[in-house]
Amino acid sequence: QNSSEMPETITSRDAARFPIVASCTLLGLYLFFKIFSQEYINLLLSMYFFVLGILALSHTISPTMNRFFPANFPNKQYQLLFTQGSGESKEEIVNYEFDTKDLVCLALSSVVGVWYLLRKHWIANNLFGLAFSLNGVELLHLNNVSTGCILLGGLFIYDVFWVFGTNVMVTVAKSFEAPIKLVFPQDLLEKGLEADNFAMLGLGDIVIPGIFIALLLRFDISLKKNTHMYFYTSFVAYIFGLGLTIFIMHIFKHAQPALLYLVPACIGFPLLVALAKGEVTEMFSYESSAEILPHTPRLTHFPTVSGSPASLADSMQQKLSCPRRRRQQSPSAM
Repeated sequence: QNSSEMPETITSRDAARFPIVASCTLLGLYLFFKIFSQEYINLLLSMYFFVLGILALSHTISPTMNRFFPANFPNKQYQLLFTQGSGESKEEIVNYEFDTKDLVCLALSSVVGVWYLLRKHWIANNLFGLAFSLNGVELLHLNNVSTGCILLGGLFIYDVFWVFGTNVMVTVAKSFEAPIKLVFPQDLLEKGLEADNFAMLGLGDIVIPGIFIALLLRFDISLKKNTHMYFYTSFVAYIFGLGLTIFIMHIFKHAQPALLYLVPACIGFPLLVALAKGEVTEMFSYESSAEILPHTPRLTHFPTVSGSPASLADSMQQKLSCPRRRRQQSPSAM
């Protein structure tokens, strides 16, 4: 909420290239597992996702944890600054601001990280997986419905080909010991928390439909009808598609590409609602990037200036220095 940075917007060109890049990455991982020792690759990946998982989980639980801190909690501010060069050529590489509450969340997340690193337990895996998914939906941003349809359509073909056409997807998913998937124990009732027979759902099957559903929520808000009809429709469609995937998987006893069922549901259901309400044109003409996202400061107009560059520089310096002095004289205003 407090970040001034905009999410990473996916354009139509990015959406069209996404399945190609994903295919190259998937095939590269498959070849790596065939050529090199699986043990050493997973050790390297475990350390990598250990660090990323702690940061992602800390960021995810931070808003919830802040509600449990008492009002008199000694919350101190910190800044981690790492620069390169000196003088006028100095360049910031890392500039991260955090407080004591963030450190507490980081410590709790580190406990989960150590648990995952030592035991590879499915609960720790799922906590990291959910954190990655939520951060992915938060950071990735579709600009319009057409781009979303291109992205989902391309990944629909990608998922079907790599699951049904080859054994690459299943091999990588089973060999890859990292929280890039959610696992659901099928023998939970017999073995309890020590279950070892899992069904898997890739994080891409959560994040990709998730950013499309988030786009429809912003479209709902832009209509200013306070109904959120498209969001609820797409959300129910996702649940329906996921349930259908599980049903087909149990019937045929074979791994299923979840996007084969999720993409038609997440696109088709909202489109039927738009047809029924006569809002298809509004849906496809909606441009999300033109909207001001909530809690995100954005410059909406530029002031008109005149004068020489030297006089403008002096004027700006005076205006910047005056408020700074006033704040020092009146710290209570901060």
